[in-house]
Amino acid sequence: MSSRLASGGLRVATLALVSLVLLSTVAGTVAAQSYQGASGTIIIGPDETYDSVEGVAGTVIVRGTVTGDVETAAGTVHVTEAGEVGGNIEAAAGTVRIDGTVGGNVSVAGGTVEIGETAQIGGHLEAGAGFLAIHGTVNGTVRAGAEEFVLGPTASVGGDVRYDAATFTRDPEATIGGSVVQDESIGDSAGPDSGEFALPSWIGVVYGLLVNLLLGAILLAAFPSFSARVAGHVAERPAKSGGVGLLTLVAVPVVLVVLLFTIVGIPLSLVGAVIFGVAVWVAVVYGQFAAGSWALSLADRENRWLALVVGLIGFAILGAIPVVGWVFELLALLLGLGALALTLRESYQRRGNVADGRQTTLDEIDSDTTAA
Repeated sequence: MSSRLASGGLRVATLALVSLVLLSTVAGTVAAQSYQGASGTIIIGPDETYDSVEGVAGTVIVRGTVTGDVETAAGTVHVTEAGEVGGNIEAAAGTVRIDGTVGGNVSVAGGTVEIGETAQIGGHLEAGAGFLAIHGTVNGTVRAGAEEFVLGPTASVGGDVRYDAATFTRDPEATIGGSVVQDESIGDSAGPDSGEFALPSWIGVVYGLLVNLLLGAILLAAFPSFSARVAGHVAERPAKSGGVGLLTLVAVPVVLVVLLFTIVGIPLSLVGAVIFGVAVWVAVVYGQFAAGSWALSLADRENRWLALVVGLIGFAILGAIPVVGWVFELLALLLGLGALALTLRESYQRRGNVADGRQTTLDEIDSDTTAA
């Protein structure tokens, strides 16, 4: 009995620590209309509107509306096709991708900076990058310093393009309203003012990696057998896990939006959005952990802690690959989300809601998965 109580106490303490770790992420979703602070992931949802975003994060994704400015140091910054930023964007990041609308200026520094075909930038673009590609619209001027600079066939720039690049490629179909001038004086000065961004761009990547490692360690310590079963689903049924993950990623937001149209469903939708956001974060960590476990199995090694480190560091490296890095991150999310959903369903079916005439505890669920 004493060991059982000690185990339960440890589980409660662990869950409390999980809550503290998740607090920064949840705050980014449900706090006031402005976000300030540090977080593993900052996501502005499709139906959310923020006044401004200012902080350090592993990932910043804008799918909704930010009426003011976005100022951040992060591993990845992405304004999706549906995303809209009314003010300026100032960012230092490993990867910056803009597919949506920015009303003001964009000043960024990153390893990879991409302005997608659907992007609409109302002001000027200033960028310092290893790789810079413009395929969308910039109404103002472009000032860029890069190792490789590409103006694609769908690029449209209202003013001048001034650049300093080792390799410059301009498609004949690109539309430039002003002059295209090579300016070697630009050097490393392009991008955000160094006085405003004292932190180097890799800080956001390292911060996000450490936060994910901490969350992963907590999950493995609190639910070792459950975590092993999640990894098992990915290794044994990757196609099924990915398919279920894709279905979950699409279906859950649809259900949450439908709930918003009912008075009773509004609070359920808001709470559900927070829970789903946390679940997505957990799924990403589980997906990368599962990939790490699979990689170690190829070398006949089995160590959950090493698998966590290998998986998270491996995907941090893969995610930094220009153009296709996000595909690996999405794959980890789909595999992790699907495996998490399948494992939760199995636990529910195995134990049901009631064990011996009372509510099933987390200890019993985990011990049951161990016996399995």
